[in-house]
Amino acid sequence: MNKIARFHKVSREQFQEGWLDTFPETAPERVQEIYDGLRLPKRATAGSAGYDFFSPFSFSLKPGETIKIPTGIRVEMKDDWVLLLFPRSGLGFKYRLQMNNTVGVIDSDYFYSDNEGHIFAKITNDSNEGKEVFIEAGSGFMQGIFMQYGLTEDDDVTDVRNGGFGSTSK
Repeated sequence: MNKIARFHKVSREQFQEGWLDTFPETAPERVQEIYDGLRLPKRATAGSAGYDFFSPFSFSLKPGETIKIPTGIRVEMKDDWVLLLFPRSGLGFKYRLQMNNTVGVIDSDYFYSDNEGHIFAKITNDSNEGKEVFIEAGSGFMQGIFMQYGLTEDDDVTDVRNGGFGSTSK
């Protein structure tokens, strides 16, 4: 297999900024504890395509509820690759857990953004069966799959990213 990427934690300062933007009431020592417990994404088996992202904290979502999760993770990858993010299959099947943007797209140049390429996940429990989902701290909730992509022959883009969500349309 072609090795094309490496996961990293964002800096503690970047994690704290993202975390407090989402959960402003969190005590600084709790943010440090969560940061220290972050796990890099891993595949579960040699045949797995997806890298499991692990929840940095425990949470539950009732049907219709949404949460934004600062993962504390960034990814460095070769230029002609992208990381696509999906809910873990079982959570989608059992609870209709959905990514709010349908599929997360992490471009190779996101790693170099001002926010260090901090990957966030915004997910919703879209259950129409009244099922509440509970995610334990440290358990997989999302998976990332690397895909190679091509360019058109007349592509001449030279712009460089310097931002996060939606920054390529500014």
